Amino acid sequence: MSKLIVTGGAGFIGSHLVDKLIASGHEVTVIDNLMLSTKKFVNPKAKFVKADIRDYKKIAKYFDGVEAVFHVAADPRLPTSVEDPISTHEINVTGTLNVLEAARQAKVKKVIFSSSCAAYGDIKKLPVKESDEMKPLSPYGLHKMMGEQYCRLYSSLFGLETVCLRYFNVFGPRKLAGGSYPMVIPLFIDQRKHGQKLTVVGDGKATRDYIHVSDVVNANILAWKSKVNDGMAVNVGSGREISVNEIAKLIGGEKTNLPAREGEMRRALADNALAKKMFGWKPMVKFEDGIKELLEMK
Repeated sequence: MSKLIVTGGAGFIGSHLVDKLIASGHEVTVIDNLMLSTKKFVNPKAKFVKADIRDYKKIAKYFDGVEAVFHVAADPRLPTSVEDPISTHEINVTGTLNVLEAARQAKVKKVIFSSSCAAYGDIKKLPVKESDEMKPLSPYGLHKMMGEQYCRLYSSLFGLETVCLRYFNVFGPRKLAGGSYPMVIPLFIDQRKHGQKLTVVGDGKATRDYIHVSDVVNANILAWKSKVNDGMAVNVGSGREISVNEIAKLIGGEKTNLPAREGEMRRALADNALAKKMFGWKPMVKFEDGIKELLEMK
């Protein structure tokens, strides 16, 4: 049994990760300010600490004796980062620095950082590889790129083991329609439930690489157990490109189109060969099966 911390453990991805870690017999502390999450997602067997990662002194005391930290907490709303770059920077960059420093001071062995494909920006060549140039189109993408650089710096400078997981578009249960970005799938399901038209942004031909939350959880655990310790960035995606129009067709219902947003990638597709090589990871949940599961839950 290991003593672990999951920041953002009351959120969509974090709460699923906490559930899996506790089911595996580990002792888990959740640090979350509930800004974009909910207490009802927190596993009752976890120790819950309501705290903000921007408050170093408040979070640092919980890191003593911890073996690994899964740093999932963030403000992932891309439009919000464009509208309010200062406060989102404080959460996503300063918050990450606080977690790394608290881990270093407490002699935590490893930090697993939740990064994002948003760090790549406007992808010209698909599938995108970890070695491709990063040109973020939004402050959020830049924040994640900076978080990765801090992880690598803490590994080289202080010997803190780190690994960065670049998530593509994560979907599954507990993803809230009104919550973090992107929210196409829960939004469409919610609109269908209420007999509303599905609001397609732009022409609906924009694509993303959708990865089920259970596959992301497995990637985190395998990354923790792996020998990767130098802040290496690893894509966590399905390796399959799916358009907004395809999602609308799967969910069903009438559509209406809205203007396209600024700062968004047109297409995304992960090369996930490195995750397979370094962690022995591969996606297990087919997109259609994940959508079917969500439709049956409603």
